Amino acid sequence: MAIMQKLASLTVTELLALHAQIGEELRGRGVVRSANSPTGDLAEHLFCLAFGWEQAPNSVKGYDALGPDGIRYQIKGRRIHRRNRSRQMSAIRDIDGDHFDMLAAVLFDDEFSVIRAALVPRAIVKERSVYVGHTNSNKFVLRDEIWNASGVRDVTVEIAMAMRRGDSVELPKVLGIVG
Repeated sequence: MAIMQKLASLTVTELLALHAQIGEELRGRGVVRSANSPTGDLAEHLFCLAFGWEQAPNSVKGYDALGPDGIRYQIKGRRIHRRNRSRQMSAIRDIDGDHFDMLAAVLFDDEFSVIRAALVPRAIVKERSVYVGHTNSNKFVLRDEIWNASGVRDVTVEIAMAMRRGDSVELPKVLGIVG
């Protein structure tokens, strides 16, 4: 509660500056790689941390990480919050191009806590996605029934544990609020 009181006392300009500083700190820690919304970068970081995958360079087409066994993972994250409950993952391009073997997907809540995470074979993603012509991509929604599909692995525990391992500095200390 002390954090919310502190944030409520800040001006819009101060909040935006804090947002930018937090983004820089997360980049410095290797959690995010871009100045975009941290959801996708956070998902990539957590899956790689949890499973020891090697994160692909940003320029690699169609996958985000490579497992030690050679499996190529496209990683997606979605933050579900009170203003948008959608579970639609970001665009999946060229799904027929065989660029990835497995979709690693995580749902976060409003405050970026892990709700659910799964490893989904590309065949299931292809079967359960819809092509959207104006974006030239496939739309995939991570519905609860996905976890029941054959070949899907629930990795919620592993991703939640990676999130806890990644927490080396508590937010109250970052904001200068102790106790």
